[in-house]
Amino acid sequence: MSTIYGTSTSAFYERSLMDLTALRKQAEETQAEMSSGERLQRSSDDPVAASRLRRLARAETIDQIDTAAADRATSDLTLTDGALGQFASFVTRLQELATQAASGTVNDTQRAGIGQEVEQIRENLVSLANTRDGSGRALFGGEASGAAYSLNGAGVAQYDGTATAGTVSLGDGQTVARGVTGPEFLQFTSGGTPRDLLAVAKDLADALQSGAGGAAAAGTALSVLSDGLQAITTAQTVVGSRLNWIDLNTERRISLSELRTEEQNAVGGSDLTESIARLQNTMLVLEASQASFSKLANLSLFNQLR
Repeated sequence: MSTIYGTSTSAFYERSLMDLTALRKQAEETQAEMSSGERLQRSSDDPVAASRLRRLARAETIDQIDTAAADRATSDLTLTDGALGQFASFVTRLQELATQAASGTVNDTQRAGIGQEVEQIRENLVSLANTRDGSGRALFGGEASGAAYSLNGAGVAQYDGTATAGTVSLGDGQTVARGVTGPEFLQFTSGGTPRDLLAVAKDLADALQSGAGGAAAAGTALSVLSDGLQAITTAQTVVGSRLNWIDLNTERRISLSELRTEEQNAVGGSDLTESIARLQNTMLVLEASQASFSKLANLSLFNQLR
């Protein structure tokens, strides 16, 4: 009989220890849940919910990548818009100078002086066409790694960039061009003839400084410069529409992110009030179980059986 009593006592201790350990583990898990705000501490707690949470996490990671790309595109397009504004200011000044040079009250010497300022503006236009973006790439050179424009032996500006600007993903299959290339606004048609703004500025400067035919050249340049300014304004409109498109997609991503957050909270989030109540209940049961075990373990019968 002593063997039976010994076995029963041993089983009592083992079973009690297992019960107390389970209660402590449950209390620890509830505390961890309260600290992290997450209902699931491991995938095995709820495999279906854990799988859904992983999909939501992957979607959030992709969204962060798209957001970073959109931010870069916004930065490039904002720089582009600012540079186009400077182009417009330079062309407006060229129009003013051409108007002065076309006047019959201005002599050739004065036109030569005007031509010097036109030449300075032309140099500024070339420099502006070679503006770099935040990553050091040519803002108006498309995907080219070098400068967008260079001067040949005759001092004529030539385009060295790619045909189109790069595009970036905005998520869900939506994309946007990160900028415009130089030829998209510096090359235009005026009076049915293809024109290049940098070449127009150079030709005007040369004509005014040559001392012959400057007034006629200035008069002809006025209508061409007007068309050139229109090309720049059109490019500004395109850039503005792209910035608006990015804003619309950003709002969409924010809305989707908020929905994912709500779903994550619904699927894997914990209710703090419920967790506190469950922890209090577990601790109460644990304390009661410990007290009961202590009392039972100290009964004289158990002392004798041991």
